[in-house]
Amino acid sequence: MGDQLNVESPMQGTAVAVSVKAGDTVRVGQTVVLLESMKMLHDVKMIESGVVREVLVVEGSTVLAGQLLLVVDLVEVSAGVDVAEAVVDLAHVRADLAEVLARHDVGFDAARPEAVQRRRLVGRRTARENVADLVDDASFVEYGPVVIAAQRRRRSIDDLIARTPADGMIGGIGTVNGRDFTGHAAQVVAMSYDYTVLAGTQGQQNHRKKDRLFELAEQLRLPVVFFTEGGGGRPGDTDGVGVSGLDCLAFLWFAQLSGSVPLVGVNAGYCFAGNAAILGCCDVVIATEDSNIGMGGPAMIEGGGLGTFEPKQIGPIEVQRANGVVDIVVRDEAEAVQAAKQYLSYFQGPLATWDHADQRLLRHVIPEDRKRGYDVRAVLDALFDTGSVLELRRDFGLGMITALARIEGMAVGVIGNNPNHLAGAIDSDGADKAARFMQLCDAFDIPIISLCDTPGMMVGPEIEATALVRHCSRLFVTGANITVPYITVVTRKAYGLGAQAMMGGSTKAPLATLAWPSGEFGGMGLEGAVRLGYRNELEAVTDPVEREAMFQQMVDRMYEHGKALNAASHFEIDDVIDPADTRRWLATLLRSTAPVPAWSARPKKRANIDTW
Repeated sequence: MGDQLNVESPMQGTAVAVSVKAGDTVRVGQTVVLLESMKMLHDVKMIESGVVREVLVVEGSTVLAGQLLLVVDLVEVSAGVDVAEAVVDLAHVRADLAEVLARHDVGFDAARPEAVQRRRLVGRRTARENVADLVDDASFVEYGPVVIAAQRRRRSIDDLIARTPADGMIGGIGTVNGRDFTGHAAQVVAMSYDYTVLAGTQGQQNHRKKDRLFELAEQLRLPVVFFTEGGGGRPGDTDGVGVSGLDCLAFLWFAQLSGSVPLVGVNAGYCFAGNAAILGCCDVVIATEDSNIGMGGPAMIEGGGLGTFEPKQIGPIEVQRANGVVDIVVRDEAEAVQAAKQYLSYFQGPLATWDHADQRLLRHVIPEDRKRGYDVRAVLDALFDTGSVLELRRDFGLGMITALARIEGMAVGVIGNNPNHLAGAIDSDGADKAARFMQLCDAFDIPIISLCDTPGMMVGPEIEATALVRHCSRLFVTGANITVPYITVVTRKAYGLGAQAMMGGSTKAPLATLAWPSGEFGGMGLEGAVRLGYRNELEAVTDPVEREAMFQQMVDRMYEHGKALNAASHFEIDDVIDPADTRRWLATLLRSTAPVPAWSARPKKRANIDTW
């Protein structure tokens, strides 16, 4: 007797077809029995050629795993050829795949020429163009692209597919700025309302998409970049069963992301109501010059009996940049995307290469005349890596500078007094601006460099009407409780409570408190100290010229007493340095701090970042 092959059942099931009988010739790859198991059909194929000796299964019978189905004599088969494996046509598109591809294509710009043209007429890009510009090529995976508006009760499916792709909101995960220098992919959650779909309104389904993506951002610890143009809540959805929609979770979950991951809001055009609420929760707001941003649009204002207004009358950029709502104003969406990429880069680790200006320039920024103003931004441009300074809220709180920058590739936050506004005195807006920026840096482990040149807190009846007592104290409370490295450089004036606030509470609070040769210190401004402390002596001199000369002599003596070298000799500060040596000091201190896990690899540090 020759060799034989026992063909056994690979699983439990029902034999729905037996295609051979005794005496039949069978070849490799041929299906001899078709089994049904758990509603699935499975081929039992020959692994060798031969002649069937015996068939032990009949159609309709139940078989067990390992049960003998056929006995085959393994003999040389001369006639015919073995069954060949089917050749796969890689270019063939099955009907089910074609349907899926067609549904995706409907939402792409190429399939929506009218919608694209509408964007061109107002000088703006499509939502997909903005997302594509933000993320690296081919890195974007989209969630919910075939979702349609929840309006099946009032519109046909074909109409919804054609006119409400993605329910007006694109969202997914992609890579921005390639890879950071710690070796991790710089991925973000990118989201964009599409104004060509129902005016970018917030519908039932895109609220659900936001919920999904916000959960992913928290789970994966990914930054969120949100293009927020749109008109707010949508009243036209009909498929829900609720009443008010106030049980929507998107605003709760997005707000909970504050302090956990960087939140970047980008806007062009109209942004009202719910869209504006999302924008206002972001850490940074980037907006184009043609933006209008408001918590209520024209319909809500008119509905409230408050008058009739055109959209462009509500929250124009000249208002929102001056009041602090917008951090960065840009010309158009292309610039907005570039600003978003730059902002994100500070949270993606250090850069391997950098350049900087000739540091001797810093020796000449501060005028020798101590009463002369100067451009503090010239200090930033010379001190930090070339092209690395990104200023936030430039048009708000004019007496305070807040910016992100780099020292030898390392990201830092910068606060600085602006002597060209109130001589650098700290007012309520400036205090709020700096305190909030400190929270942002602390949440994501970005060290802070403080450039101090202030005569102190602003004083007077008018400034007290702005609640300065509360606002300026935010600097003390925030500065005393941050955990990131903090370094103060006194470029000129360091007087009173304002100077202490710029130092985190004391000259001993920072890792180092340094001064340039132009630095001067005191409990209050020198001129004011002389007028208050020597009032009687000055009033006793009747000759105005002699009195002024006496006053100036006293000021000069106090300046000698309070100048930086004298303060350093009493070890109230750590050193007076050559301005050209500032970068070396800062880089050395920053590299000396203990390494901490990346913000994305540790628990959330702060409950949230103040939106104001």
